[in-house]
Amino acid sequence: MTAELTANLGHIEGNEHTKLTVYAATGLDWVRAHRDTLQDRLREHGAILLRGMPADLTVFNQVTEEIGGSLLTYTERSTPRSAVSGNIYTSTEYPPAESIPMHNESSYSAHWPDRLFFLCDIAAETGGATPIADSRAMYRLLPEDLRERFAGGVTYTRAFREGLGLSWQEAFQTEDRQAVEDYCTANGQTYEWTDEGLRTRHVRPSFVTEPHTCGTVWFNQANLFHVSSLGEEVSEALLELYPVEDLPRNAFFADGSAIPQADLDTIKAAYDEVSYAFPWQPGDIMVINNMLMAHGREPFTGKRRTLVAMT
Repeated sequence: MTAELTANLGHIEGNEHTKLTVYAATGLDWVRAHRDTLQDRLREHGAILLRGMPADLTVFNQVTEEIGGSLLTYTERSTPRSAVSGNIYTSTEYPPAESIPMHNESSYSAHWPDRLFFLCDIAAETGGATPIADSRAMYRLLPEDLRERFAGGVTYTRAFREGLGLSWQEAFQTEDRQAVEDYCTANGQTYEWTDEGLRTRHVRPSFVTEPHTCGTVWFNQANLFHVSSLGEEVSEALLELYPVEDLPRNAFFADGSAIPQADLDTIKAAYDEVSYAFPWQPGDIMVINNMLMAHGREPFTGKRRTLVAMT
């Protein structure tokens, strides 16, 4: 049986909107033999799951480089993570009881990774799935009038202060204020140093054209950056303590006007309809095309360790 035919034994899971191709991978040699097929699947459909691999950091690093090339550093950070080895990180370190809303990685930035790699090192006792959602389906399902309101893009605002969210030093991975200013200028961000730290503001697209498929994809983090994503109790408490411009993160329409909660609810409902999740097994490696697939995290119990690499 040829390598090409063997690779085609991968089976499709998902729903009418989001598809995941699952392969019974036998090791690094198998990945090398089927690299072209795996890359084609990522370019056209957006997500693959390699099942049967060892939960091994060295193997994971080799798989990421084989499929995606050199690993990227996590720059312009918006969530807490820890480096595990080189450019392999823990997944976002939010409390287990919290969900992480669906999003495309670093879509708030001028630069984003092409491919994301997830390794299930330790599966949670319950929950803890990493749902994915086809970004083309998201764009199609959202009402036309909502897409029109978002046509100018999303304004992202951040306020960095000690003890609340990430510090500017952690977000920009430097202690040098000039390096931060240079980064902001080069990436179209306005900045303002304050007594408490730093404020930044910039506009990024809401939807873009994915270059390989030429499909229009919903590609932003308005729903995640918006203060309401923290939940009603936390967002109300923050708004009582700080003016809007001093919230750790927030999102607005391109002209700076507020995004109605009804629009955010519509986006969440669309993600709920489009999303597909599967239970992790130790050693699973999921690879997604970051422009074609959004991802998130479900709440969990027990110990969970999922590692992430980007290329």
